[in-house]
Amino acid sequence: MATEPVQPTDKPVPAPREETPLSGRDASAGLVHFEQVVKRYGDHVVLDHLDFTVQRGQHVTLIGPSGSGKTTILRLLMTLEKVSDGVIWVDGEPLSHLRAPDGKLKPATEKHQRQVRKKIGMVFQQFNLFPNMSVLQNITEAPVNVLGVPRAEAEERARELLDLVGLREKVDAHPTQLSGGQQQRVAIARALAMRPEILLLDEVTSALDPELVAGVLDVLRDIATSTEITMLCVTHEMNFARDISDRVMMFDSGRVIESGSPEQIFTAPEHDRTQEFLRAVL
Repeated sequence: MATEPVQPTDKPVPAPREETPLSGRDASAGLVHFEQVVKRYGDHVVLDHLDFTVQRGQHVTLIGPSGSGKTTILRLLMTLEKVSDGVIWVDGEPLSHLRAPDGKLKPATEKHQRQVRKKIGMVFQQFNLFPNMSVLQNITEAPVNVLGVPRAEAEERARELLDLVGLREKVDAHPTQLSGGQQQRVAIARALAMRPEILLLDEVTSALDPELVAGVLDVLRDIATSTEITMLCVTHEMNFARDISDRVMMFDSGRVIESGSPEQIFTAPEHDRTQEFLRAVL
């Protein structure tokens, strides 16, 4: 997935904060915590000393213009990108770093990242299903080969998840036999098959024809209301964000400029940039 280009803005950008020592905080900081996280490509800063926390069971939606850094946050959590500065914590453990014997943090090994990343599942814009595998095989491959789940147990779980996303009858189909909306629902089931504590959703309807969007969003609404999974969602579907979110965070130029309940953000946003963005998308 290509990194989002940053769009110019006429709004003034606050000066970067001074560097402060990393806290070494633990699980009390929440299930996901970004601590002074910076992501840069050369001289271009995508995330600028980002601090935010997602509590266990929360549904948090990230909104903002293209290039504001939203997708980069999800890619850092999936370790598809590396932080430039700062620390990402997942369930009290550093994801981006590893504790040395002296208690200090050093850059994480791939083995450490894989272990912490087992708590996280992601549904991408593109479905990324294996075309040569059946729906059942797509859902069971990772639980069997990564988690070591017995195949019979993985297949039983896969059928339950296909029921959840309304595709039980497609268990033996191949991705090329499915519509885009059906493929995305299989991708959701595949992510849930790993029993993640955190589900990341990256513009999951952006590649779909408009008539297929509602079905996928309905599935995600059901998951949000019927499970205790923590969700971190990037979307331009504002009605969906209003429905499923406990908290909405408005991003601009790699910073959170406003954060609050859906009612607050969508009904009475305080920041001029939030008001401008919502006028454009609603």
